[in-house]
Amino acid sequence: MKNKVVIIGCGNVGMAYAYALLNQTTYVDDLILIDINTERIIGEVADLNHALPYSPSKININVGTYSDCKDARIVVIAAGANQAPGETRLDLINKNSAIFKTITKKVMDSGFNGIFLIATNPLDVMTYLTLKYSNLPANKVIGSGTTLDTARLRYMISERVDICPKNIEAYVIGEHGDSEFVPWSNATIGLTSIKEFLSQEEMLKIEKDVRESAYDIIKRKGATYYGIGSSLVRITNAILEDKNIILSVSSYDEENKICISTPAVVGASGIKKKIFIPLKEDEKNKLINSINVIKEAINSIE
Repeated sequence: MKNKVVIIGCGNVGMAYAYALLNQTTYVDDLILIDINTERIIGEVADLNHALPYSPSKININVGTYSDCKDARIVVIAAGANQAPGETRLDLINKNSAIFKTITKKVMDSGFNGIFLIATNPLDVMTYLTLKYSNLPANKVIGSGTTLDTARLRYMISERVDICPKNIEAYVIGEHGDSEFVPWSNATIGLTSIKEFLSQEEMLKIEKDVRESAYDIIKRKGATYYGIGSSLVRITNAILEDKNIILSVSSYDEENKICISTPAVVGASGIKKKIFIPLKEDEKNKLINSINVIKEAINSIE
């Protein structure tokens, strides 16, 4: 069985993901692009194909239709309205919920039984709606969650302490949005508590900068897409290569009946298991707040 990946929605995020796939070693055999603007993606496919001679992997890239989803390993949904300057991720709910209902139905009508990977905001709500509309097992519906926020966090810590981000174990969890937070009590660098490297004031400043970085980027250039493109590749490779790596993706929380980001083991079957993080009392309250924010957002639709 070939590793086919279908991208639905080929705007900034979808194309940043596609281009990131070309520039990293990947097990993707076939890459299919679907968008309402067919003329544009014909051009995008040609442009991507012309980059293949310099790509580390051979990928067959084509324009497709929803019927191509039938035998796809992963369908990535990056379609929907973009977040405008001054607009929160949650402001996008009414715009994108209707779009997702239509898209999910078309994908499932094809006979699709692979893994959904969601990249559209409000991320946790859209992941939940995809699970609801598709009726797939919960392990097969994954949102990019706070993988990008976690990358931002590790980058900022790395810049501050001058240590490679790959040696930093710290996560952003909760809603991919304004209520997200860092459980600093579990953050380490080289098995040493992060408190040995950063003051409380520095941690609070970094956490604030992580939370607000998307707004700053959107204000300056209109959208964020390179970071999320690379984050999606990381999740894709974890699935296709059955890597069993821990990522802070958005997935279904049985207890609270929502999708939310916590560290989880990601492999060939999607979400293999979640990693329990012992939280301090104030961190538990932040997580409860995040859960309530997502619940309220879902209830505003239903």
